[in-house]
Amino acid sequence: MQATVKWVDGVQFLGESGSGHSVVMDGPENHGGRNTGVRPMEMLLLGIGGCASFDVLSILTKSRQPVSDCKCELKAERADAVPAVFTKIHLHFVVSGKGLKETQVARAVELSATKYCSASKMMDAAGVEVTHDYEIVEE
Repeated sequence: MQATVKWVDGVQFLGESGSGHSVVMDGPENHGGRNTGVRPMEMLLLGIGGCASFDVLSILTKSRQPVSDCKCELKAERADAVPAVFTKIHLHFVVSGKGLKETQVARAVELSATKYCSASKMMDAAGVEVTHDYEIVEE
């Protein structure tokens, strides 16, 4: 896996993935930025949510669950000192569908948390308290 981060100006950077996709990262206006993109720490949080969501949806699809929507809401806390690392991250999955089995949703979230999500596991190994829960929305 490869990526490049290129400085644009001020504190704005363009991240380019090895798969050919780009994302703008920028800082807040009070730190020399123009607020035109996500912050780098927000990118980390989004990456964790994306990785875990991919796992949950994949597991539910393989178990033939009728998923119509899957959303991961993330909340994180950071240390007050520099470096302001994540100390806690909570992933809340909202899974929608008609006739979803709660046992299957619970299993998918648990497997993502304990076995498959590389990003969550990496944060956990670094001492970040990572928690997960879910809710099912019947359609």
